[in-house]
Amino acid sequence: MEWTKQIGRYLLIMVFQVLLFDQLQLWGACHPYIYVLCLLMMPITLPHSADMLIGAFAGFIMDIFCNSLGVHMAACILLMYIRPYLIGVIVNDKDRLNEQISLHAIGMEALLKYTVIMVLIHHLTVFSLAAWSWSHMGFVLLETIVSSTITILIVIGYNVLRYK
Repeated sequence: MEWTKQIGRYLLIMVFQVLLFDQLQLWGACHPYIYVLCLLMMPITLPHSADMLIGAFAGFIMDIFCNSLGVHMAACILLMYIRPYLIGVIVNDKDRLNEQISLHAIGMEALLKYTVIMVLIHHLTVFSLAAWSWSHMGFVLLETIVSSTITILIVIGYNVLRYK
């Protein structure tokens, strides 16, 4: 039952990402990637290799729709590679984690730290690889900050609404 919810959530978020958020371009520097929510909220009981394969698949799907030649795939694989280590650092009481990262399971402070770090890493990787030049680093940082802020607000808002 839990897997059907995960797959349904993934499909719904990908539809929103492709049809709505990919078309949304605020000031030319805001590209919110809400599909990261699916990766952040993955069950923690999966083996590390499965996490990375799921990340690769999610990134591949985004690369197809964004025509971005592996940029999202690389960022998602990196995200899923560091995820278990970051969870180990941020979450003090791993026994409280039953199945997945959520506001209910780890609390607002830990969820906020986890979300901010993961989203910043993902967005910085995506925009750095897309620019592929140090001469555009100022714009890459601007895109990362603006897009990450919007994405973080959406992810935290989702968690608050889900567990209220």
